[in-house]
Amino acid sequence: MKTQLLIAAIFFSGFTFAQQKKTDSLETKKIDEVVIKKQVFKKQSDRFVYDVAASPIAKGNTTFDVLKQTPLVSTTDDKTLKIAGKNNAQIFINGRKSNMDAESLVQFLKNTPAENIQKIEVITVPGSEFQVESSEGIINIVLKKKMSDGLNGNMRMANYQNKFNGSSASFSLNYRKDKLGISANLSGSDNIQAQKYTLKNGTNLIQNQSVGEMNDPNKNLGGYLNLDYQLNEKSNLALSWNSWANRSYNSTADLLNTLKMFDEDGVLKSTELTKSQNLKNSRSYNNSFNLNYELKTDSLGSKLNLNAAYLNYRKFQNAENKTLGTDTNGNFNLYRQYVLQEIPQIINNFSGMADYIKKFQKDFTVSLGGSFNSTKTDNDTKNFFDYYDNNGNLVKSKPDLNHFIYDEKIYGAYLTFDKKFSEKFSGKIGARYEITKSMGSSEVPGQTMQEFERNYNNLLPYLSLNYAINDKSNISYAFSSRMRRPSFWELNPVKNILTQDNYTQNNPFVKASTNYNQELTYMFKNSYFLVLNHSYIKDVITQVPLQRNIVRDGITYRQLAYIRTNFGDRQEMSAMLGMQKSFFKQYLTTNFNVGMQHNINNGMLNTDPTTGEVFDTYINNINSTSLVIQANNTIRLDKKKTWFLGINYFFIDKQQIELGMLKNLMSLDMSLKKNWNDWTFALNVTDILNTNIVEITDNQTSGNYNYIHQNRYNRGGSLSITYSFGNQKVKKVRDIEGASDGIKSRTK
Repeated sequence: MKTQLLIAAIFFSGFTFAQQKKTDSLETKKIDEVVIKKQVFKKQSDRFVYDVAASPIAKGNTTFDVLKQTPLVSTTDDKTLKIAGKNNAQIFINGRKSNMDAESLVQFLKNTPAENIQKIEVITVPGSEFQVESSEGIINIVLKKKMSDGLNGNMRMANYQNKFNGSSASFSLNYRKDKLGISANLSGSDNIQAQKYTLKNGTNLIQNQSVGEMNDPNKNLGGYLNLDYQLNEKSNLALSWNSWANRSYNSTADLLNTLKMFDEDGVLKSTELTKSQNLKNSRSYNNSFNLNYELKTDSLGSKLNLNAAYLNYRKFQNAENKTLGTDTNGNFNLYRQYVLQEIPQIINNFSGMADYIKKFQKDFTVSLGGSFNSTKTDNDTKNFFDYYDNNGNLVKSKPDLNHFIYDEKIYGAYLTFDKKFSEKFSGKIGARYEITKSMGSSEVPGQTMQEFERNYNNLLPYLSLNYAINDKSNISYAFSSRMRRPSFWELNPVKNILTQDNYTQNNPFVKASTNYNQELTYMFKNSYFLVLNHSYIKDVITQVPLQRNIVRDGITYRQLAYIRTNFGDRQEMSAMLGMQKSFFKQYLTTNFNVGMQHNINNGMLNTDPTTGEVFDTYINNINSTSLVIQANNTIRLDKKKTWFLGINYFFIDKQQIELGMLKNLMSLDMSLKKNWNDWTFALNVTDILNTNIVEITDNQTSGNYNYIHQNRYNRGGSLSITYSFGNQKVKKVRDIEGASDGIKSRTK
């Protein structure tokens, strides 16, 4: 895990909001004075359906652009997609989870023309048949069915400017001839992720502040190859390979640390300055293979799906951290601490999955299936510490070695019944049963091997009801329960050092959390909707800021550690009222959301579960209620539908998260797009007002305080050029859910 992205990751897991920008609810076409109206956004059974093919904004956009404009879907970092009331969204294509890692999936979505999409389905509460965790929702992209043989593709180039300049390019091909379909993509990018931090912590007697910049260069190269062959009219065989490589060399963090000591009357007694310099080099590789067999068993649509997969993830990272004190001339020349780290991680996963969908007469469907995942991680971490006195003299050297191996097996089975009782009423009920067996061992030289075992048996029920009151009104209710297992990097007991007295600590003893989700939805005229959400999370997996005083060379310092662990329970409640509509003959397409979110926190921690070190007790039992506003507008500037102006805005009121009180956020973005034959030119400007900056304040009743200010340089611009070529009627290759997809999300 990248240390500089830590706080952002914590922050974004602590809140959700609705962003939506979609097209209008009715598309109007005149044919001999007859007006045909088509619903663009509607509620069907357990999902919302956005008809992209009938919308006025698909042409020239990428799939990612359209997803950002889909009702109930949002993004704040231009990478992670969220659904209102949910922490994250899983991407499915044609009903199957995308067989790509997170980075390649983003590139795929940003380089796939929206013209290929028939519709987007937003499943806020997934059924038992879906392999998702925690409170995740699903975004299912349904591609158009094109029957012609031939070749087509697209090329895209983009340049980005925030604090630094970055670029990306991609090339995609799709080929179909008779029974054989082939699709391939190659994409790459080069950028520097920059962040500026101010970190403060302490008491009224001792205060510590760290201020500085972090720059993380990234070079990415990846792609996929999918082969799909129709054996006969009833069966298909497919093979998929996905690959992604990242290189981050010379990633730096330079922080100036100020330690201030006060007496009981608040008078400053002393000030000490140090500088922390970090240099990190890392590279990672993600390769996965999936073999799929599909058999249609009858004319009603019943089918059998079998998948076998292998996933290999490798990351190699070394880091150098040094803390320097000042000499008599005020120059930072004296060593205080020097640390060398090697933090590799290897993940191997073998997976299998079987699904059978049986369709009966009278709109009755039974789905059942099972899955198996076997994952082994190997983490051979090596730390070498050199400690110095205040005069820069070496006091001692201490190696800290830990070979951590984790072995996990997950067995899952589900059964779901789906019934349409009438034209107005339908329902789905089901359950998923999961057995998790895991064993971890930590080998430290000179110590007895530490082992732990985590076993879970979980029955996860699901219920969904949908009722069409009349042709204008629809109401639905859904309930589900899910597990949230820790990511593999969260289990690796590695310490990421920021300064001499500020670090993060992962935890092999983190256990899975349980999520219970409820949702009530009302839709009127397919243009106005109300979504009520309630989530209860037990044993929340998060990072907790713990503080304590430590004495070094006769001087008291304030240590701050971000400990990864289970931290009590949390409830999240939200109410979102939205509208999506088109005005002035589709010259203006507007989406507006306003809602409230209420967070109830209940957690307490004072001990690092990994080391046993005791800190001051940290308590978070503060509740908060927040206002959320989102407005997205697309303005067509000409009759020929070649010029488009986009104006987007969001506001999130302050709210309590695990780290403290998060200050309000807002962002104003604008875009200009030109379609010219097979070319699309797009200019985007983000965070124009420079207001999308993270600021978190926490004040404990004990007198401890913690403050975070993080500028991720969201204000910037981008220019992209896309060219589409070939026969645009080529039928798309089937996108298959890989058996290892449930594991991939935990490698990040």
